[in-house]
Amino acid sequence: MSAAKTKAQGIIDENAVAVFSKSYCPHCRASKTLLSELGAKFYVIEMDQVDDGADLQNALEEINGQRSVPNIYIAQKHVGGNSELQGKKAELPGLLKEAGAV
Repeated sequence: MSAAKTKAQGIIDENAVAVFSKSYCPHCRASKTLLSELGAKFYVIEMDQVDDGADLQNALEEINGQRSVPNIYIAQKHVGGNSELQGKKAELPGLLKEAGAV
């Protein structure tokens, strides 16, 4: 397994909510805002601000088939991107509580 894939999987495994993001991305911002509004504790890695960001993005595509950001996990399950997260608004409080993120 590549170092980036190991790192990405570690972030997913060790955090109730993991958001792979880019700091300038409006969709990422919308996802982080929604999670914050719900009081979620979440881990964010801004892939445009780390040296291995491109490698992490490639690794995520290998792991879940999604290359775009945000790339969101709750309780180690791939949620998808901002559209999918926003679409789960009604069930998010329960999902976050189950994951131990609130």
